[in-house]
Amino acid sequence: MDTEALKKYSALHPKPAGLTLQYGTAGFRTKAEQLDHIMFRMGLLAVLRSKAVASTIGIVVTASHNPEEDNGVKLVDPLGEMLHPSWEEYATQLANAEEQELQKVITEICQKAAVNQHKDASVFIGRDTRPSSKKLSQSVIDGISVLGGQYHDYGLVTTPQLHYMVCCQNTQGQYGKATLEGYYEKLSKAFTELIKQSPSSGESQRHLKIDCANGIGALKLSEMQPYFPKEVQIHLYNDGTKEKLNHLCGADFVKVHQKPPRGLDMKPNERCCSFDGDADRIVYYYKDATGHFHLIDGDKIATLISIFLKELLAKVGQTLKMAVVQTAYANGSSTRYLEETLKVPVHCVKTGVKHLHHKAQEFDVGVYFEANGHGTVLFSKAAETKIRQLAKEEKDDEKRKAAKVLENMIDLINQTVGDAVSDMLVIEAILALKGLTVQQWDALYTDLPNRLLKVQVADRRVIDTTDAERRAVTPAGLQEKIDALVKKYKLSRAFVRPSGTEDVVRIYAEADTQENADALAHEVSLAVYHLAGGKGAPPQP
Repeated sequence: MDTEALKKYSALHPKPAGLTLQYGTAGFRTKAEQLDHIMFRMGLLAVLRSKAVASTIGIVVTASHNPEEDNGVKLVDPLGEMLHPSWEEYATQLANAEEQELQKVITEICQKAAVNQHKDASVFIGRDTRPSSKKLSQSVIDGISVLGGQYHDYGLVTTPQLHYMVCCQNTQGQYGKATLEGYYEKLSKAFTELIKQSPSSGESQRHLKIDCANGIGALKLSEMQPYFPKEVQIHLYNDGTKEKLNHLCGADFVKVHQKPPRGLDMKPNERCCSFDGDADRIVYYYKDATGHFHLIDGDKIATLISIFLKELLAKVGQTLKMAVVQTAYANGSSTRYLEETLKVPVHCVKTGVKHLHHKAQEFDVGVYFEANGHGTVLFSKAAETKIRQLAKEEKDDEKRKAAKVLENMIDLINQTVGDAVSDMLVIEAILALKGLTVQQWDALYTDLPNRLLKVQVADRRVIDTTDAERRAVTPAGLQEKIDALVKKYKLSRAFVRPSGTEDVVRIYAEADTQENADALAHEVSLAVYHLAGGKGAPPQP
């Protein structure tokens, strides 16, 4: 390691005094002007990680659905998955080290993680459309170069596209070609094959309005448009030419405010969807004839995909195990529908994509979505091999056809991470193949009315949870209080959990009516305020 070069370059990316940041589920995220040193140091860390695992590592410069002034960075592990938890620790240590300790911290990480300094390092970089992203990704490059790493800068890409590239590279092209063209070709080919099978193929054009959150999704969808079959007509809104990223639009805005984004004119019963700022989340919605807004969130997307895959697996006649993974935020109606009507096992895990992804890997087919619209489907190696073999060799026509559809689904789904572009094509293909309208999809089950609240507390660590965050262990008496409140309402449940990033406690409640869900949420928030050290004035109804 060239100590002098490290000193010199580090001084060009100084750490602001007194700033400490934590590497969380979303990597580092804060105001863009506070991130220069973080980017440089994550360039360093990516080189170390690459040497440790002898594979290409990815770095994405993005703050997803945060306001345009923010930015962030996350690392991508060899198979396109999120950074290993033990390395999240190293990321935090390196980010917060004072200038003069940098060398020492790097040496410590190398010892702890058995990094072979003599190995080559290779890093893929991508960024979103924020004004600060180009300069910040240059700081990442400085970090990579100073430790002698090789890099490939993909420039402007969606977050899932970079995850995809990293996976392609490290599977020696087995997963696909590590280029944007490779991504567009693989997805569009699978999608075109699926659409061909649909009952109304060729005659009716399928229109879809897409709110691109004024972000990267618009750029990449317009690049991809020439690859789409002519039956599919997509219309892009909030494409970033006029307005600010994520401002009053995007998947997060639509989900939280339960209303359509600005800049998208909806006619009754038109299918619409929204991406978030870096295109790794998607939600659908429509307005009915009376002008009432209907949101179709991650739970209902997971349900549609599960229905479709379950039918195909039954036709193929294999004993492949399928399950759905949710968090405590999943609407109770979706859980009930999946378990009781569809008879698909549902597993609940802690909030955070890495927990969902990890659990979904335990099944032949694991479907996971967060209610916010981030999710995908994972196929085990054995399941994939079996399906591809049946698609080629199965003598029975029906079975072979079903296997072929499954094979195209495997190719259309981005198994590395939730991907709005891929998920959108999966949904569009299923709706076409099943001949479903957006209203029929919505009518599968009715969401229980719910309410999300948050209470500011002096210290979020006073709340500790168990059972996938569904029950509070501390402070004493809180869970008993919640249990008593829940008993007052029909079809109700409620849970509280500390935020991962700030001193607030998040509260979720659902019940048979909106009025009851609101009342329950408020009563639980008062209990949290009184028992968990609430700050400021007590919550008002």
